[in-house]
Amino acid sequence: MKSQATTICCLLLFLATECSHYRSKIHIKDGDKIQHPEGKPKTGRIQEKCHGPCITFSNCSQPCAQHFRGEIGFICNQNKWQKSTETCTSLSVETLFEDSNSASRLSVAAASIPLHILDFRAPEPIESVAQGILKNCPLDYACITDVVKSSEATAGNIAFIVELLRNISTDLSDNVTREKMKSYSKVANHVLDTAAISNWTFIPDKNASSDLLQSVNSFARQLHIRNESENIVDELFIQTKGFHINHNTSEKSFNFFMSINNSTEGVLGMLEIPRQELWKLPPNASQAISIAFPTLGAILKEAHLHNVSLPRPVNGLVLSVILPERLKQILLTFEKINKSRNARAQCVGWHSRKRRWDENVCETTLDIRHKVKCRCNYTNAVMSFSILMSPKFIDNKVLDYITCIGLSLSILSLILCLIIEATVWSRVVATEISYMRHVCIVNIAVSLLTANVWFIIASNFNKKAQDYNWCVAVTFLSHFFYLSLFFWMLFKALLIVYGILVIFRRMMKSHLMVIGFAIGYGCPLVIAVTTIAVTVPGKGYVRSDACWLNWDNTKALLAFVIPALVIVAVNLVVVLVVAVNTQRPSIGSSKSQDVAIIMRISKNVAILTPLLGLTWGFGVATLIEGTSLIFHIIFALLNAFQGFFILLFGTIMDHKIRDALRMKMSSLKGRSRVAEAGIYNASLSPTNRAKLMNR
Repeated sequence: MKSQATTICCLLLFLATECSHYRSKIHIKDGDKIQHPEGKPKTGRIQEKCHGPCITFSNCSQPCAQHFRGEIGFICNQNKWQKSTETCTSLSVETLFEDSNSASRLSVAAASIPLHILDFRAPEPIESVAQGILKNCPLDYACITDVVKSSEATAGNIAFIVELLRNISTDLSDNVTREKMKSYSKVANHVLDTAAISNWTFIPDKNASSDLLQSVNSFARQLHIRNESENIVDELFIQTKGFHINHNTSEKSFNFFMSINNSTEGVLGMLEIPRQELWKLPPNASQAISIAFPTLGAILKEAHLHNVSLPRPVNGLVLSVILPERLKQILLTFEKINKSRNARAQCVGWHSRKRRWDENVCETTLDIRHKVKCRCNYTNAVMSFSILMSPKFIDNKVLDYITCIGLSLSILSLILCLIIEATVWSRVVATEISYMRHVCIVNIAVSLLTANVWFIIASNFNKKAQDYNWCVAVTFLSHFFYLSLFFWMLFKALLIVYGILVIFRRMMKSHLMVIGFAIGYGCPLVIAVTTIAVTVPGKGYVRSDACWLNWDNTKALLAFVIPALVIVAVNLVVVLVVAVNTQRPSIGSSKSQDVAIIMRISKNVAILTPLLGLTWGFGVATLIEGTSLIFHIIFALLNAFQGFFILLFGTIMDHKIRDALRMKMSSLKGRSRVAEAGIYNASLSPTNRAKLMNR
């Protein structure tokens, strides 16, 4: 009796302990914090930072708070310790199924079961998530949701949950039911909460966010829809819908309205499957599934590329879609999160293998202040879509007016320049150097005039309905003629060097012409053709929002900027060399005419080169994210008035051309007077006088 009483007491004590432990866990509600005995919420963070001296870029680490495993890493930045990484976690495979183990052990303590049958041995250890789920909740996976939802969203716990979801999508994705998808989404919703967003920054594995998206998409791919159309998941930060489709189905669409930051305001997202795509399906039923994420865009980290400016902010919902393989194209409508006037958008798809947004799979068909419409290509590698905000886009009426007025004045100036050159040509080409100087001026004017015309065509190109090949052609011609402008400036500088250094032997005019055209048009052609050959196959030649050289993806614009700025630098060096050499007495008087011409060329180059260089220097500055509007205005002013600068400094300010114009005008006046005198004399002839008298 004494032994039995002792056993009963032990049993009662065990049951009381287990019940108390179990009750403390199952009463944790969604969003509640696990409490310390003193009633304060448990946290994975610590208040103190590193104690040692803070030397720039030095690192240190501190242990996590009580009940958490891992550490917090700090880095010294501007003489202050700042948190860089965190691996504090309270979750493990054991804690996920601790409640289930306790419940299974309690269930055997029924009063109807004799004591000698009770087994007080410790349960078999659970070695993997898959094993634990299959043992405790194989039908709906619900046994893990309460523990996950009650955990604090530290960076360490987020990383653990992402790995948990990845393992489930890999090992337990057979026969996914609606109940399993709901439990899976509840776990994902916990780490997508707006309160958890800031902690994603401290996860050491920067691929965690893309792993989460890939895992959710992979798991949803195995989902079997029972009804014709149904809302499968309706959590705050993840929603899933699906319906059956076949080749007779009318145009189908998914509509989502989700809150971004726990407020009543939300944004819309719509995904449509065009009727012509549904015709590709077989008669038997297929299914389409779509998943919407309002906060995922804020945490998706792109794989770093040297030619892409990161980060690129997402400005709408992230919409994933799972379709039959025969369907290749979808239509999407996104409401913008940032609806400011300057928030231009770019439609993109998430490339799961490259782990980055790919703008080549989507086309923007409409971009207005509140919403964006996209046409995108669906593949197994690109299943998620959104819109990116373009912070570099400046939409300002002042810039439009400056560009319009400046280009008009530039074109008129260049036409006037060509007319003047044609008028005075015979009077200003006495030597081969002066001849080539004016050949340069004419070709510079022609190049810039043609480039401006193609620029206007490109600016007015209807981007919404554009043909990609036409856009490439317009961009190629603009690129070629803008380069020609600079290479003719380079030839002008080389002409100066030739005039100064080559004293006793001169080349024939025809040879100089061949060299001039080879440099002025041959070099630009090689650069332009090489650029288009390298970048067009990957659709990285032109920008997504304009017919001009791409910058964000391939840096094709460098094929213009680098040659232009190098030529500017070379020309300035040449001007300095001329300034030194023309002071030497070795230049003979027999060549004084050439020296005078060379000096005029040098002055022309010395003025135009800094202007052109400064123009495109500001052009490069406008590519930097967050550049002030004033840089855009200065660039627009200098760029638009280049033609006027060429007329002013290349033609009007040249006294030889002014003298030739005066002589031309005097000659025209002289001819006019002679003609008038001839008419007058003819009227006073004897015959005419007799006729007048007879009248």
